[in-house]
Amino acid sequence: MLAKRKMKSKELAEIIGITTANMSILKSGKAKAIRFSTLEAICKALDCQPSDILEYVKG
Repeated sequence: MLAKRKMKSKELAEIIGITTANMSILKSGKAKAIRFSTLEAICKALDCQPSDILEYVKG
């Protein structure tokens, strides 16, 4: 979605109010959890739905 919106991770992090380090963790898929408020802010900034950026992987 970042590429689709022509936005860099650093820019998104600034818009939603998280550190670039936390954005990197979210982007890499290494995050164990995400707050609904953060997810909402990401979706608002990228004009998308949670299903556009989240994927369930079994195991």
